Amino acid sequence: MNIEKLKANKSFGGETAIYQHDSEITKTKMNFSVYMPPGDNPEGCLIWLSGLTCNEENFITKASAQKYLSENNMMVICPDTSPRGLDLPQEHESWDFGSAAGFYLNATTEGYNQHYKMFDYISKEITGVLTDNFKIDKTKISISGHSMGGHGALILGLTLPTQFASISAFSPIVNPMNCPWGQKAFAGYLSNKSEYAQYDACELIKSEHKHPHSILIDQGQADEFLEKELLTDNFSDCCSEHNQELSVNFREGYDHSYYFISSFINSHLEFHKHAWAK
Repeated sequence: MNIEKLKANKSFGGETAIYQHDSEITKTKMNFSVYMPPGDNPEGCLIWLSGLTCNEENFITKASAQKYLSENNMMVICPDTSPRGLDLPQEHESWDFGSAAGFYLNATTEGYNQHYKMFDYISKEITGVLTDNFKIDKTKISISGHSMGGHGALILGLTLPTQFASISAFSPIVNPMNCPWGQKAFAGYLSNKSEYAQYDACELIKSEHKHPHSILIDQGQADEFLEKELLTDNFSDCCSEHNQELSVNFREGYDHSYYFISSFINSHLEFHKHAWAK
């Protein structure tokens, strides 16, 4: 695939860069950011999926991950959260649907079904960029994310357990069928309610989708969205009932922000690096 480097900055001996390419799946131009450690031969790569209102730059500028990535020879790639440059019905009317809110599913409603195919975009084009353009070993690609992106990491990793070596998430939306953010997104993107369960991490676990590696979640106890939108305990209960190994760290006093993510990102990077060594 042809990718164009838009800008780059040296960072901890490596390079933080923004790229753009023409996506065959979304039929739009798509941006992604990367951190490439010194030497341009990383051991593996973490795909990071960002949350509502975010783009390809939020993690790379706010998570404070580059020092650990550099010292441990790890790459990260951060795709945008939706297609851009379109004018679909209701696409730009609210912050929790449409632009910057692709929910990492393949839309089936009219108009959106031509472009909002973020599940395929991540699992096919982004992983293809890693193996073809950056020569990453396909067995050492892991996935993580925050909030809506944590939801994306869970559903992608559980649906495609042989494609992603490990899964982690910060403050993920784990049960979108039962929270307002998810219900709004599903109603707008999916034409039939029978399609909802395939994009709900709790429902995937209930239908015996599992990952061979333990899943890691960090959740702030002062997160304003915990009780209404994130529903962490629902996922914990499902994993316990269906024998999916899971570790959830509830962090006292931490909220939903990148201050929280940057406080604990190194432990997630270490978790994924350990998975690659197995």
